[in-house]
Amino acid sequence: MPHLRWLVRLSALGFAALGIAAIATTATARQFVVDKGSTKSSVSAGDPIIAGAGDIATSGSKDAATAATLTALNPTAVFALGDNAYPDGTAANYQNFYGPTWGQHKAKTNPTPGNHDYHTSGASGYFSYFGARAPAAYYAWSIGAWRFYSLNSEIAHDAGSAQISWLKRDLAANPKACVGAYWHKPLFSSGRHGNNSSMRPFWDALYAANADLVLAGHDHTYERFAPQTPAGQRDTARGIREFVVGTGGASLYPFPIVRPNSEVRNNTAWGVLKLTLHASAFDWKFQPISGQSFTDSGSQSCH
Repeated sequence: MPHLRWLVRLSALGFAALGIAAIATTATARQFVVDKGSTKSSVSAGDPIIAGAGDIATSGSKDAATAATLTALNPTAVFALGDNAYPDGTAANYQNFYGPTWGQHKAKTNPTPGNHDYHTSGASGYFSYFGARAPAAYYAWSIGAWRFYSLNSEIAHDAGSAQISWLKRDLAANPKACVGAYWHKPLFSSGRHGNNSSMRPFWDALYAANADLVLAGHDHTYERFAPQTPAGQRDTARGIREFVVGTGGASLYPFPIVRPNSEVRNNTAWGVLKLTLHASAFDWKFQPISGQSFTDSGSQSCH
């Protein structure tokens, strides 16, 4: 399978070639599960802020404006939700479009790839550009009281896949007060692409572990859902809240069908989602680019 060949290649090259061994940490040494996923070291604790979006950079997009919004926020860490460099995620696309804008935040970005990134075989442009910031096709990282999972919607993710097996193991081995995850294609969306039931194994594993938050892109919209079960039932006790944040710069999409439990939707503003991560809760705020006014904010306790 292409993604397995890429992971084997990544292992063969050695993580030292990507600069990982040279990165020091004041917490614990970096540990990696080669070709099964990866774990990054902890980031500084406290009440950190993370921010990001997906569907970001191409010629004529609003990526420069959303990058400026990130700069103004100065978050502790950045997430990039896939389709980061259009049209094909090539090395040139990353160098020419993503690099001059969102690339300013590369040193603190924790990315995930999208379907456009896999227009290039093995998403080689994505992996080459991000290097140590994308240590494997899927990986985990911790920040404060939180653990985040950068998962991969573009490779095998069925219930019996290596990716889901790794996710379940890591969830069990690294219990945290609060858990979030992100990948490119959402399970639930009112946008042009709509719901994608093939993403349910991610949700099944996360819901079983009492995860709190899921982020996605793919539909070029902003949408917030109420906490739900993997079957799409509202669940205020254990449900996962999903945000679709495909507002990183690419042209925006319509909302053909409003899905159940969709609470807020916008397809006129570009911007990033800001998350303030507390020890047992999180605050969210959609931060639009300069000159636009739409916003959405709130707070939620972790399970």
